[in-house]
Amino acid sequence: MQVSPPDSLKAEIDERVPDLVALRRDLHEHPETAFEEVRTSGIVAQRLRSLGFEVQTGIAQTGVVGLLRGAAAGPDAKTLAIRADMDALPIHELNEIEYRSQLPGKMHACGHDGHTSIALTVADILSRRRADLKGNVKFIFQPAEEIVAGARPMVEAGIMQDVDAVIGLHLISGYPVGRVGVRAGAVFAGADKLRLTVYGKGGHGGMPETTIDPIVISAQIITALQMLISRETSPFHPAVLTIGTIHAGTAGNIVPGEVEMNGTLRYFSVAEQERLVRRIGELAQGIAAAMGGSCTVEAYDSCPPCINDPAITELAYQAALATVGQKKVDTNEDIVTTGGDDMSYFLNTVPGCYFIVGANNPAKDARYPHHHPRFNVDEDALPIAVEMLVRSTLNFF
Repeated sequence: MQVSPPDSLKAEIDERVPDLVALRRDLHEHPETAFEEVRTSGIVAQRLRSLGFEVQTGIAQTGVVGLLRGAAAGPDAKTLAIRADMDALPIHELNEIEYRSQLPGKMHACGHDGHTSIALTVADILSRRRADLKGNVKFIFQPAEEIVAGARPMVEAGIMQDVDAVIGLHLISGYPVGRVGVRAGAVFAGADKLRLTVYGKGGHGGMPETTIDPIVISAQIITALQMLISRETSPFHPAVLTIGTIHAGTAGNIVPGEVEMNGTLRYFSVAEQERLVRRIGELAQGIAAAMGGSCTVEAYDSCPPCINDPAITELAYQAALATVGQKKVDTNEDIVTTGGDDMSYFLNTVPGCYFIVGANNPAKDARYPHHHPRFNVDEDALPIAVEMLVRSTLNFF
């Protein structure tokens, strides 16, 4: 078994907990949505510079990258990236807490205020171990995760070109505080947005024989689409297909000319995504044509699944054992989620691991799901997350 870093690490983290919590609460009070993270990125850049990092700003508009060069790094030293997302959501906060959002209609309802604070605390601890670091650590503070638009342009900007591996974490409000989930393979699903537009022939609702009713066609398509999951998809390769909105018509006695449906497709392999998108098009277009109409299908804003590399996952697993003990580390399928996360773009570039840290505690009212107006986390999860990232980094080198 790998030797854990000295126990002094826990003491180092304990000393920083007051600042860690204060920073998280400050960011919670001042949420900024996708590509508007100006204040947040300013705090991040200022803190990294004060620690002696090489700092780049304005990447993918509001992204920040900080590089810590290890003093013990040789000419062939490796670089590990640590990623944290920064953006909030357009949700009005309903929590009655002293640090509630000061901006109506915006709140940190997914834990990114915690992720940013955690990563900055890790940067502080590692900067003070610079003399012993045998490699480099690149901190990536990403904007616009909530709209799946921040990671890809950061990768395209070249920030991963000199990186050998990447790690990151997500605080999970439905997972008990004190537990850590680490698993190789797919952990977050891929996600596509779907738009299906059915075209018919409008007319009078009392004279249906003169029309081609796109609403009736849409009803047939919606029912048939579920057959793609229940009868064409292996239960060993799970997928979810949901039609969430239907827009059509102006009056109850008028058959409209078209119907727009919007939905989402979730999957755990790119091969399944390609097959299902193809079959959705074939099925929808075939049904529409058979009923005298037509249909267009668009899959867009795709986010690939997050797939963890076995070797990097093992490093994180060993870190978890040292942080919370074996009885509080989960590796089973219960930690897999159909939620999407554009951490996948970093994981598709280099080997890496994205693990989860429990933040649920009903006793502290930290019990609501992500994207809920009463979402909150038990802040006892923050030092656990810091320790996981630090130990994973030290294990990597």
